[in-house]
Amino acid sequence: MFRFAIGNLLSRPVRSALSVLGLTVAISGMVGLFSIAGGIDNLVRSTFELIPGLLVQQRGAPVPIFSVLPSSWQSELEEIDGVSVVNPEVLARVNVIDGKTIISPPRFLLGFDIESRLRLRRGVYCEQIEKGRFLEPDDRGSFNIVVSRQIAEEFEKGVNDTLRVNGYDMRIVGVYHSGSLLLDVNVLADIETVRRMARFDPDSVSCFYLETEDDVDQEVLQQRIEQQFADRSLQSWQPSLLGLMQPGSANENPIGALFRQLDVAVRGRPESTDPEDASAEPSDATAASAPPSPTSGSPPPESPIEVRTGDDWSDRFSEMTGDLDLFLGIMTAIGVSIAVLSIINTMLMSVTERTIEFGILRANGWTSGEIVRLITFESGLLGIFGGLFGAIIGWSATLLLNANWPDRLHLYAGPGLLLFGVAFSTLLGVMGGVYPAWLAARLSPMEAIRRG
Repeated sequence: MFRFAIGNLLSRPVRSALSVLGLTVAISGMVGLFSIAGGIDNLVRSTFELIPGLLVQQRGAPVPIFSVLPSSWQSELEEIDGVSVVNPEVLARVNVIDGKTIISPPRFLLGFDIESRLRLRRGVYCEQIEKGRFLEPDDRGSFNIVVSRQIAEEFEKGVNDTLRVNGYDMRIVGVYHSGSLLLDVNVLADIETVRRMARFDPDSVSCFYLETEDDVDQEVLQQRIEQQFADRSLQSWQPSLLGLMQPGSANENPIGALFRQLDVAVRGRPESTDPEDASAEPSDATAASAPPSPTSGSPPPESPIEVRTGDDWSDRFSEMTGDLDLFLGIMTAIGVSIAVLSIINTMLMSVTERTIEFGILRANGWTSGEIVRLITFESGLLGIFGGLFGAIIGWSATLLLNANWPDRLHLYAGPGLLLFGVAFSTLLGVMGGVYPAWLAARLSPMEAIRRG
C-alpha cells in the first residue's frame, strides 16, 4: 500500500507539492512563533541558574530598578539566621553611551558594594570575566567599570578604553559575558559612583542580593525575612502614571485617572490624598466599620518588602508566556486552517479523478476500509513531509535569527517543539483525508465505474 500511495502522489507532482508547501509554511510558522515563548522560558531558566541567591526588593515593584529600600536595612538582614552575605545594589537606566541614545536593547548601570560582592561564593559576574579583571576594593568611588561583551563590541571598546556613559567618562577595566540577554545589558560600577551619576538617594538602595548558607531552606528564609520587616512603614510601589496629576483636580490626566481607578479596584479601597482627610477624626460609622487593631487578633500587617527566589521569577515569566502561547496559538491556527483546506482540496480532486480506479479496486476485492486507509495514508504522507520540512525550516530560521541579532533575540525551538510540529502536521494530513476517503468508500464498485 505504501508503494501504491507514493505512486499516486507522484503521479500528480504539482498538486502534491503545493499541499506539502502549504503545510510546510504552516508548521515552520508555528515553530517560529512558539520558539518565542520557548526562548523566554529557556532564557529565564538559564539565567536564574546563574543567580542562586535571594533578591529583596520593595513590595509591588515589577523589577528591581523600580524598587527603593532604606540602605540601613542591610545590617538587619545580615543578622538574620541563614543569611551568609548581603550585597546592596543600585540600578539606573543608561540613556546615552558615547553620544548615542540608548533605546533598544536597554542598558543599565548596576552599582553594588564591591567588598560584599567579592565575598559571594557565586558573584554572577565575577565568574564571567573574559578580558581584564573584575572590580576591586580600590575601585570604590572611581569611574572604573566592567561592561558586557555586547556593549564592548557595539561601541568597539576594549580594556582600558574610555566609555562615556550618561555624560560621565568611565574607564573599562574588564569585559564579561554570561550568555544571558537578561544579564548582558549591564555596566557594572561601584555603588557610590552609580548613586552620584543617577542622583540616587545616598541612604537608599534599589534592592539587596542575599546569598544563603548551604543548609538553609530558601522558602523558610524567605518567610523569615519578610516577617522581620512586617512592622516597618514603607510605601508600596505603584505605577508612575498614578501620579501624573493630583487626583480630583480639574486638570487631572484622564490616563492617570483611569489607572488610579484600576488601582483602587485592585486594592479594594480608595486612598485619601487630602492631608485634611488623613488627619481628620473618623466618624462613628467609619470607626464601626474599621478593621480591628493589631491587639484584637487581626492578621499581621503585610511586609513592605518581598523576597524573590529564582523559582518566583520563573513562575512570573511562565504566567506571561502562558498568555503568549494563547496568542501564538490563535495566530498559528490561521495558517494551519489554510493548510488543512489545501489538503482536503487535493484529496477531493484526487478522489474525483480516480473514481474508476476505486471501482476497479473494489471489484478486485478491496474493501471500503482498505480504500479509506489508502486515501488517509496518502494524505498522512503529505502531512509527514510537510511537518518534516516545516520543522527543519523553522528550526533553521531560529538559529539564523539568533546568530544575526544575539543581543536582541533568544529564540528556542527545542526537540519537543519540533517533534510536536511533525506529529501535529501528520495528524492534520490524516484528518484532511478523512472526508475524501469517506466519499470514495461509500461508492459501490459498479456505481464508481459508471460515474467514471
